[in-house]
Amino acid sequence: MVGGAGGSAVSLFRGRFEGRAAVVTGAGSGIGRDVARRLSAEGARVSMWDLNAAALGAAAAEAGAPDTQAVDITTENAVDAAMQRSIDALGGRLDILVASAGITGPNGPLKDYEGNDWRKVFDVNVNGVFYCNRAAVRAMDKPGYGRIVNVASVAGKEGNPNASAYSASKAAVIALTKSLGKETATTGIRVNCITPAAIKTALFDQMTPQHIEFMLSKIPVGRFGTLEEATSLVCWLASEECSFATGAVFDLSGGRATY
Repeated sequence: MVGGAGGSAVSLFRGRFEGRAAVVTGAGSGIGRDVARRLSAEGARVSMWDLNAAALGAAAAEAGAPDTQAVDITTENAVDAAMQRSIDALGGRLDILVASAGITGPNGPLKDYEGNDWRKVFDVNVNGVFYCNRAAVRAMDKPGYGRIVNVASVAGKEGNPNASAYSASKAAVIALTKSLGKETATTGIRVNCITPAAIKTALFDQMTPQHIEFMLSKIPVGRFGTLEEATSLVCWLASEECSFATGAVFDLSGGRATY
């Protein structure tokens, strides 16, 4: 793959997604925002979803995306309706879903964790990903082509202390990805996920300084990942080039992941 910042990669892969239609969730900030920008720059028509309408508007203007949806992905019917609106806006097709929307939830020991906080994390990170994956694979099933990329976390493989809900929810995303990838393996639909260690995004605002320091201490290369690095991996998984890998987990952990 390419090195350097996202701009050089865009020039190298310009036109890679020409004619493709993509939905990106969590597109108002972080990985989702950068992926939507890159997909659009490389030729895709992108529908950007986020609960934060103000952030979504600014991100869509930056990406030049033709469609935005302020969607609460924890609501089943809202996801189904938004997916149909996006498909209509993108010319009647869906080729790519990047499910990036997620929350960390509070940091603290499990013995003190509130049930409502636990349920909120699972509503967004698990139920929301399920609703989005289901709506996408239904749209991709008849044409028999599609790329689904779920954003999980290395916490889902290793379990971070004082982040039980987040860790458990991301483990569920990994399992969902493996299951759906096997279900669609004999079609042209490929389903994969990435498991980054910490990428410095707005999610850091939801974490304590102590938890951020803990995450950094676990990364052998001694730094956090960058948006450009995460985006490059996601966009390869979203491309036609990713034709054999499915139901797979791709680490982006600076050497942290051990399996």
